[in-house]
Amino acid sequence: MHLRNRTAVNRFLQLLGFVVVSAALVAPGVHAQDRKKASVKKSQVSASSATVKRAVAPRKVAAAAKPVRVSARTSKAATRVAFVPAKPSFGQMAGLHEINDPLDLKSSVALVIDQDTHEVLLSKNDQAVLPIASLTKLMTGMIISQAKLPMDEPITITQDDVDTEKGSRSRLNVGTTLTRGEMLHLALMSSENRAAHALGRTYPGGLDVFVAQMNAKAKLLGMTGTRYVEPTGLSSRNQSSARDLATLVNVAHGDPLLRELSTSPGYEVAVGQRTLQYNNTNGLVKNPTWDIGLQKTGYISEAGRCLVMQTQVAGRKLIMVFLDSAGKFSRLGDAERVRHWVETLPSSLTAPLQARAGNHG
Repeated sequence: MHLRNRTAVNRFLQLLGFVVVSAALVAPGVHAQDRKKASVKKSQVSASSATVKRAVAPRKVAAAAKPVRVSARTSKAATRVAFVPAKPSFGQMAGLHEINDPLDLKSSVALVIDQDTHEVLLSKNDQAVLPIASLTKLMTGMIISQAKLPMDEPITITQDDVDTEKGSRSRLNVGTTLTRGEMLHLALMSSENRAAHALGRTYPGGLDVFVAQMNAKAKLLGMTGTRYVEPTGLSSRNQSSARDLATLVNVAHGDPLLRELSTSPGYEVAVGQRTLQYNNTNGLVKNPTWDIGLQKTGYISEAGRCLVMQTQVAGRKLIMVFLDSAGKFSRLGDAERVRHWVETLPSSLTAPLQARAGNHG
């Protein structure tokens, strides 16, 4: 009986030991789960902290990330699109924006001339030769106008007029037919690239002859720093200086057709069953406080924002040239700054005032 009791006790102790050992084996697993939960919480907190850090990171870092475009169908469906950083302009690469001027202009190149006296009121890097973008179309318009070609002649947009260099858009689809006058109106007023190219392509002798005429006219006018390779301005090889462009504006202003079309606030054309409304690329033409006799805007990344104008300020006829402006609206802001400055000047200007205006040419 005693032995049986001892055997029972031993079995009981063995069973008890098994339970203790099992509990010991299970406990680490439980602790591991607790540690895992704690780790998850910690990682969530860390992720939140990282999110906050990214939110307050410098804009330069944020710009390097690829933007996400949210689908219009559902906010859950997001599509990543490639981020393409803006190319620096030729003026930026040349350091022209480092040149300061008393008016704090955002354009790296500027020139303001009294059209009657030819007096230079303001000059900044005015001899720098830079891409001129769609300011090119002012010469395109001059060649077409002076050629006395029939303005009611129909011209059809072809595949040759489609921009393959910049991939710019146009509402003039291949096959669209407008008159030469309508094409010229759209080219000068709303900077229509296909219209400008079609004007050059259909010129007697073809595009090569047209471009040769552009360069010959520039040479005739004494625009020694100017070169054209095509009629739209999409090529960065179309280049000029503020001095040369002031000469071009002065001559173009003498053409009634160029004055009328370039300052037209808006224009409608019938394309098939549709009517397309076009507006002037220069918002100042609709501003009643401005008296603009001729104008043209331009933009490609290599040229920055550009603007040339003939205008009257404080009773004086002025030619304004702004090249390589840094912001979308800053060329217009520069024109406003110059106008306000001229309005504060006495009617008779002297050489020191020109220097005061910032002669960095």
